[in-house]
Amino acid sequence: MRAIRVSRFGDPSVLEQSELPTPEPGAGELRVAVTAAGVGWLDTLIRRGDGPEVFAVEPPYVPGGAVAGTVDAVGAGVDETWLGKVVVSSAVGGYGGGYADTVIALPDETFPVPAGLDPQHALALLNDGSTALALLEKTPVAPGERILVSPGVGGLGSVLVQLARAAGATVVAAVRGGEKAAIARKLGAEPVDYSTADWTGEVLARTGGHRLDVVFDGVGGELGAASLALLKNGGRFSGYGMSSGAETVIGDADHARLSVVDMAQLVGFWPDNPRRVREVLRQAAEGTLTPVIGATYPLSEAATAHADIEARRYTGKSLLVVS
Repeated sequence: MRAIRVSRFGDPSVLEQSELPTPEPGAGELRVAVTAAGVGWLDTLIRRGDGPEVFAVEPPYVPGGAVAGTVDAVGAGVDETWLGKVVVSSAVGGYGGGYADTVIALPDETFPVPAGLDPQHALALLNDGSTALALLEKTPVAPGERILVSPGVGGLGSVLVQLARAAGATVVAAVRGGEKAAIARKLGAEPVDYSTADWTGEVLARTGGHRLDVVFDGVGGELGAASLALLKNGGRFSGYGMSSGAETVIGDADHARLSVVDMAQLVGFWPDNPRRVREVLRQAAEGTLTPVIGATYPLSEAATAHADIEARRYTGKSLLVVS
């Protein structure tokens, strides 16, 4: 099979296409002939050797996890009705294995793509959509509340914007540049360019001078700290990422006046994730939720995809397409 391997930690050039033995599914497993694989910011951190402890890997490894494709083989004990189904799934064994034309997966982590839904759209929602639902279940928003999503048109942020708008909230989307601002408006959010000097003042201008009820922060660092300061007393802060390379520092004074949720507090939510995946796929099939897919690349151009992500030359979800 064709796969992208990382032989050593480093820049995008360490992503190299290789020929590896085609795996056979073991007992309780199924095999997916991959048509597309998800690629994201986390993959670039892990490739550099800067990934979170929970995603610790050692080279050589095949990056990625989430895939779309067709089940072409099943192992002992797996219902043969899986054969031929178009699905989205994650490579078995935790992180790794997705950048390939063939993946071994588990039935419990595999979901049929609803009729009429583009498999690439289903793939874009597999992780980001279910995580967005988890975030909103842990930090719900109410009609009329003012919230900030930062970044506002990434793979996860763009889903958060849509779900929060559907809940009746007024949403400000932190973005960079005119193209992303236009996407935010299309999703129903008020865009604010966080690369400008007084972007926090612009947020308050968009909310009529009112401080925010909720912040969903996937950037961290200085931008995350600036977002914290925009919250009213009793507001809610949900930190789900650190694309800046640093976590948002939350001091004792912030904890005293705010309700703070971070990713560690979501661990107990993950066993219920299949329900969330099925829900976001249902909404997408019905047309009430649409992922933003910014760019697709051939599998062989995984290095270009990583370089574009690191240079922030992307919007929404990026995908690798397997011919």
